[in-house]
Amino acid sequence: MLNNLFIYEQFVDLRNNRTIMEKLSKQEEEAMLAVWQCGIGFIKDFLDVLEEPKPPYTTLASTIKNLERKGFIKSEKMGNSFRYAPAILEEDYKKKFMNGFVSDYFENSYKNLVTFFANEKKISANELKEIIKLIENPKS
Repeated sequence: MLNNLFIYEQFVDLRNNRTIMEKLSKQEEEAMLAVWQCGIGFIKDFLDVLEEPKPPYTTLASTIKNLERKGFIKSEKMGNSFRYAPAILEEDYKKKFMNGFVSDYFENSYKNLVTFFANEKKISANELKEIIKLIENPKS
């Protein structure tokens, strides 16, 4: 039974003693964003918060079932339908995704990531100064 406390289930690679979290497709990420936004809900609730063009109800339902199978969502049967809730916190997914992204594309170097954005003129000097302030004065 679902309640307001959601347990983050991890998949562990016992050989390397690390947490594994599958990267979601764009369609799955959009569905998860709707689930995270709603917290607990039915397919219709998630469909209501998705931006246009919205997928057909059956497509979203299939995506939600796949996310449940992958361990990203939990379900509870209520009458003839299911109520869903996230099984993984949005912040945890973002952390795992970003760590993998930086590792895969920037040789595990955040400096290389920032350099890339600076070279592509996707980050300003003022934004870099704000980042430096955050690093020098982290909030506890």
